[in-house]
Amino acid sequence: MTTRLGTSRPRSLRLALALAVVLAMGAALLPSAPARADEKLPVPYSFLPGAFVGAVQVGSSAPGTNDWSCKPTKRHPRPVVLVHGLLGSRSSNWPTYGPLLHNKGYCVYALTYGNKRLPEKYRAFGGLDRMQSSARELKAFVAKVLRRTGAKEVDMVGHSEGTVVPAYYFKFLGGAKHVKRFVGLGGAYAGTDVAVLSTVAEAGGPLGITPVLVAALKPYFAAGPQLLSSSAFIRRLNSGGSAKVKGVAYTNVITRYDELVWPSTSGTLPGTHNVLLQDVCALDFSDHLQIVSSPIVARIVLNTLDPQHRRPVPCHLVTPLG
Repeated sequence: MTTRLGTSRPRSLRLALALAVVLAMGAALLPSAPARADEKLPVPYSFLPGAFVGAVQVGSSAPGTNDWSCKPTKRHPRPVVLVHGLLGSRSSNWPTYGPLLHNKGYCVYALTYGNKRLPEKYRAFGGLDRMQSSARELKAFVAKVLRRTGAKEVDMVGHSEGTVVPAYYFKFLGGAKHVKRFVGLGGAYAGTDVAVLSTVAEAGGPLGITPVLVAALKPYFAAGPQLLSSSAFIRRLNSGGSAKVKGVAYTNVITRYDELVWPSTSGTLPGTHNVLLQDVCALDFSDHLQIVSSPIVARIVLNTLDPQHRRPVPCHLVTPLG
């Protein structure tokens, strides 16, 4: 018994210290005020630590984002709007791209959408409401960015559901005329059949099961059923053969190891620039979350946003979840 007590206390202490270090490092990534235009911020290339801290600090913004005094420069005349994924937020989804784009001289903005039905203390999580409603929130946010910065257009980077909501905004709410370049990471334009849920939902329709499940989820998780590849929302989004619209220059990056969007090719669009990450770097094993913090993907994004100043894309080992 003495031996067990003697070993458990140091182990508990080590765990507590490790947690404290992680929290302290994460907290350092989230300044209380927007960074100055000339202030360089640390750029983490591991998704989970920054995402965790961003999630627990409800209402915060990712470092480098949402400085409403920022004015676009001649080199970067278009602000960049970041659109998070399901259960993400303006802070938790962008621990990498907020500081990265800020350091490169962009005016960077991010919103949390789709959580209006949640109690305020749970609004660390977004993307839950019907995506039609979320697209209207995105429309209003882009209008605010254009108004405050004086820019004529924005560029946009979206992750997961953050590709689908913009696609609806472009196609049905007139968003295409306000967005020049769109970069989709781990997208789901054609929905997902993760864990074969879409197949089950489709089979359950004639039995009356699917409508019951959708109705049960609607108050707090309406976007979930909509993201299934068999949903009426996805069918409408792809009416005419594709979610793509004219006027937007798309670049879509997908990973072979995406465990949440299946098949991962749902994140591609015909007639656009589609990139399978492992064709660029076979050593990058990024999954659905780490794709928004991979340094290899980051270079692809930077080259896309600023093609006149392209740099070689590196290739080195990147592990899932960073």
